[in-house]
Amino acid sequence: MALKWVVLGYAAAAEAIMVILLTMPGLDGLRRGLIAVARKLLKPFLAIVPFCFFLLMEIYWKYKTRPSCYGDSCTPSDHLRHQKSIMKSQRNALLIASALTFYWILYSVTNLVVRIEQIN
Repeated sequence: MALKWVVLGYAAAAEAIMVILLTMPGLDGLRRGLIAVARKLLKPFLAIVPFCFFLLMEIYWKYKTRPSCYGDSCTPSDHLRHQKSIMKSQRNALLIASALTFYWILYSVTNLVVRIEQIN
């Protein structure tokens, strides 16, 4: 079950690294190769968008079907398990948001850099 979160984390990290390298000043010689790589990776990285929505629906389903633990109806271990589950859901939602945001930023930066190269 954790493999999908690892894959999403690696994809978000790869997107972030490419955005940093594309926006870093002084890498003019390397930038042309990075632009080519980024443009070729944008289409495969587009698969992250439906994957993120699938994972978001999974988080929502787990939230709706999770047993509630309010008041004195639960033991301390049940309460702790409930809190851990909530924290994991919040962490995973943050990972989804970062992956989608980095994809959008990578797409925008790549198009902007391509336009600048065409103007020059």
